[in-house]
Amino acid sequence: MDNQQLESNVAALDRDRLLGAPTTPTPSHLSIEGMHGSVKVPHHSAGFWKQWRAYVGPAILVSVGYMDPGNWGTDLQAGAEFKYDLLWVVALASIMAIFLQVLSARLGVATGKDLAQACRDYYPRWTKYPNWLFCEIAIGACDLAEVLGSAVAINLLFHIPIFWAVLITACDVFVLLALQRFGMRWIEALVLTLVVTIGACFFIELFVLPKTIPNFMEMATAMAHPGFRQVGMATIAIGIIGATVMPHNLYLHSALVQSRKIARDDASIRTAIKFNTIDSTVALTIAFFVNAAILVLAATVFFGKDSVSVGGQTFAFNNDTDWIRVAFLTLAPLLGTFAASVLFAVALLASGQSSTITGTLAGQVVMEGFLHWHITPWVRRVITRLLAIVPAVLVIGVRGEGSINDLLVLSQVILAMQLPFAMFPLLHFTSSRKFMGKWKSGGFLLATGWTSAILITLMDVYGLPGAVHDAWKIIRGG
Repeated sequence: MDNQQLESNVAALDRDRLLGAPTTPTPSHLSIEGMHGSVKVPHHSAGFWKQWRAYVGPAILVSVGYMDPGNWGTDLQAGAEFKYDLLWVVALASIMAIFLQVLSARLGVATGKDLAQACRDYYPRWTKYPNWLFCEIAIGACDLAEVLGSAVAINLLFHIPIFWAVLITACDVFVLLALQRFGMRWIEALVLTLVVTIGACFFIELFVLPKTIPNFMEMATAMAHPGFRQVGMATIAIGIIGATVMPHNLYLHSALVQSRKIARDDASIRTAIKFNTIDSTVALTIAFFVNAAILVLAATVFFGKDSVSVGGQTFAFNNDTDWIRVAFLTLAPLLGTFAASVLFAVALLASGQSSTITGTLAGQVVMEGFLHWHITPWVRRVITRLLAIVPAVLVIGVRGEGSINDLLVLSQVILAMQLPFAMFPLLHFTSSRKFMGKWKSGGFLLATGWTSAILITLMDVYGLPGAVHDAWKIIRGG
C-alpha cells in the first residue's frame, strides 16, 4: 500500500469517525499484527459468562505492570515505617490506574487504533520520532526493573551472583517467542498463572503462616482516615503513586484489546467496551490486593523496629535500605519458617517474569505504531532486553551488588518523566468526539481520568527534583 492510498484511507476513517460510524482499521494499522483479531468473541447477545470468558485477558497482562518489582520497594518501606497508614495511597493509586486503563481499552475498541497509532496519525508528523524514542527509553527503564527483580529472586533462591543472574534473565526471550507462536491465549494463560502464583504466595504468607495474620480492624481504620500524619509519609506516598501507573501499559492495553475479533456494529462495540471495562476493574483490583499484601506483610513483620539482627548480621532500616533483600533474609528467622522467604522470592520471580513479557509486547506496539516498523519478535525482544541488561551489567560489574537499589531508583525516575506523554494524549483522544465519535467517554469517566492524570503528574513533579538528584548521583557514581 503506497503513502497516497494510506493517507486516503486514514482520511476516510476520520470522516467516518466524525459521523459516529464504526470503523475498521486498514492492514497497515494493525496492532501486534500476528495476534490482531485472533481471539473469537461470541455474538453481542450471548450470555454474560460466555462474553466474559472471551474478553478476559488483556487487562491481566496489563495488571502485572502494577505489581512489578519496581513497586515492591515502596510498598515494603511504607508498611515497615508507617504500618497500615499508607494503605489508602495504594488503594488510590489503583483506582486511578483503573480509570486510565479503562480509557486506554476504550480507545482501542472504538477507533481500531492503539495509542501509538493515534498519536502518529493525528499529531504533527515530526512528533512521532521523539514520542517513539521516549517510549522506548521508558520501556527499557521498566524492563530494567523487571530484570533486576528476576535477578534478585534467582540470586536469593539459588545463590547465583547477581551479575550472572542478570545474564540468565536474558534467556526468557525464548519462552516468549515460543508462546507467540501459539497465540495470544497462551500468553494470557502464562501471565495468569504467574499472577495466581504471586497471589497464592502472599495469601499463604499472610493467612497460613504463623505470626502474620493482619489486624483487619486497624487496616479498615487506616483506610477510613487518609492523611499524612508523620514526617516522611508524603515522600513515600509519591513513590507509591509514581511507581504505579506505567506509561507503556497505556499503549499496550489499547493494542491488546484488538486481539479480539470484534464486529464493527454499534452493539458489538458497546459490548466490547463493557467487558473490557469489567476486565480492567477486576484485574487491577487483584493488583491492588497484591500491593496491599506486600505492604501489610512489611507492616506485620517490620513495623516498630529500627533494625533486625539475623545470624550475627544487623540490618538497619533507613532510606537506603534494600527492602527486597532485607525482607527475604529476615522473614524466615522472624517468622520461624524457611517457607516465608521462599514464598517471597518465588512471588518476586513470578512478578519479574510476567512483567517482562508485557514489556516486550509494549515495545512491539510502540515501534509498529509510531514508525510502522515491523520486525521479527526475536529481534524486538533482543533489543528490549539489551536496553535493560547492558546498563545493569555495567553498573553491577563496576559498583557491585549494592547498586541494585540505585538502578531501581533510576528506572522509576525515567518512567515518571515519560508518564505525562502517554496520559495526556490518551485523555485528549478519548475526550474528543472528533476522534471517538459516539464512543466519546462520558462525563464521569473523563472527570476521573483527567483528575487522576493531573494528580499523578503533580505528584511526579513534586518528587522529581529529589529523584533526579538521586539519579544524577547514581550516574556520577556517587
